[in-house]
Amino acid sequence: MAIRLALPRTLRWMVSAVLLASLMLGGLHADWDFSLISRRAEALYGPLGQGQQRIDAWQHLLATQKQTSEQEQLKVVNLFFNKQMRYMEDVDLWGQVDYWETPIEGLWKGAGDCEDYAIAKYFSLRRLGVSSDKLRITYVKALRQNRAHMVLTYYSTPEAMPLVLDSLIDAIQPASQRTDLLPVYSFNAEGLWLPGAKGNKKVGDTKRLSRWQDVLKKMKAEGFPVETTN
Repeated sequence: MAIRLALPRTLRWMVSAVLLASLMLGGLHADWDFSLISRRAEALYGPLGQGQQRIDAWQHLLATQKQTSEQEQLKVVNLFFNKQMRYMEDVDLWGQVDYWETPIEGLWKGAGDCEDYAIAKYFSLRRLGVSSDKLRITYVKALRQNRAHMVLTYYSTPEAMPLVLDSLIDAIQPASQRTDLLPVYSFNAEGLWLPGAKGNKKVGDTKRLSRWQDVLKKMKAEGFPVETTN
């Protein structure tokens, strides 16, 4: 993963990105026309090849998991993307130091780095009806690898110990058991949080978009019914 651990610099663009989830809410509740999405993706990226099978499998997952419990949804979504995508650095896959994929791009390529897994899992769970206040995209330091890393965290209640959905392992474990991960900050539609001795501290929201805006624009071009609001 190409993301630096220099917090002040990273926070500048992360704070400018937090509104993506709220901007996607309209599209999340509208129908997703996967035949249109596949046609748009092929026009944008060229022949989808085996990526079409992965996109079809994603569509099937979203259609069949709506009535299952949130715990089952977490398990199925986490395992799906861990199996459907292989890890590749952005510079090798996209020729860029830091590139954020849409879920369609990740499934087309069948590859991505840690933020791409977290983004794809986030949108999948939101589509399945999991509330945004239960989900946070979380930057951590992976201590064993000594590098920056991204995971998706799930809070069953605001004060609950979060569960960690990770591309490194398939098992979903409470954050208290993931002593190999050191949290740096997390975000969702409501704002951005920093960890502290008395729990996570909300440090604000945002009025501007950066990398997430690019993701949103690409998803709209791919045919997702995105409704932007300010």
